[in-house]
Amino acid sequence: MFLTNFIIYMSFTVSLIGLAFHRAHLLSALICLEGMMLSLFIGLALWLTLMGSSTSSISPMVLLTLSACEAGTGLSILVATSRTHGNDLMQNMNILQC
Repeated sequence: MFLTNFIIYMSFTVSLIGLAFHRAHLLSALICLEGMMLSLFIGLALWLTLMGSSTSSISPMVLLTLSACEAGTGLSILVATSRTHGNDLMQNMNILQC
């Protein structure tokens, strides 16, 4: 079980480091966010399986649903940004400009 926990923690950490250091493009940031959400999903599902809790077994599905909504929103922002700015570089996006 220790190896499984280590792999889940490391996948979350690698995604977090990728989000922190390699955020030049919006697509790479979205992929890192998806990696974080999937590692949280797997960790939550394994934890609930090990605890034998049937009352909160819907929690991983709720997390996966919210992750899909986040991915859809991120991809729509990516498409809108690439249409208006021509690329997905994060440097070109300024919050103060409309």
